Amino acid sequence: MAPKAGLSREQVIDAAAVIADREGLEAVTLATVAAALGVRSPSLYSHVAGVDGLRRALGRKAATRLAAELGAAAAGHEADAGAGLRAVAHAYRTFGHDHRGLYAALLPIPRADDDAEGAAAAAEPVRVIATLLDGLGVAGTDHVDVIRAPRALLHGFVDLELGGGFGLVDPVDASFEAALDLVLGALSRRSGR
Repeated sequence: MAPKAGLSREQVIDAAAVIADREGLEAVTLATVAAALGVRSPSLYSHVAGVDGLRRALGRKAATRLAAELGAAAAGHEADAGAGLRAVAHAYRTFGHDHRGLYAALLPIPRADDDAEGAAAAAEPVRVIATLLDGLGVAGTDHVDVIRAPRALLHGFVDLELGGGFGLVDPVDASFEAALDLVLGALSRRSGR
């Protein structure tokens, strides 16, 4: 089927991203995206491979956008990787809050043998963190293990925040800083810096 004149794949994905961030990832269907674009659902099939293809495209868009935001946060921290990691952590949290639907689209991480383009996009944010770990003196062979700890903290924290999992009246921002202090302190001790 030929693409609808005047409608691009990027417009379809952008419309889906707006719906996801406004209403949640589960609200992204071909019908809701088509309605937002003023077309019929079958018109979207020339741009995406059904709702699954649309959600895969959203995952790639989310990973690429997150990588750009993490990269911008890390910029200027080449001399202080710890400060760079803290800035990246804040950018990650902000991304989760500002783009709830895109954030949800980040998971599950696609496997390279199933979706090479998606796996490559998912690796982009990791590269930003790996560069900072290099600055801390963490060996490349240790990157996977070391990256998983702060990633688990960040995802868990943001997921709990977005899901209303912090019910106490204590300030959540202070808890986030305390969690970062723990992880960054452990990374500094591990690297000997």
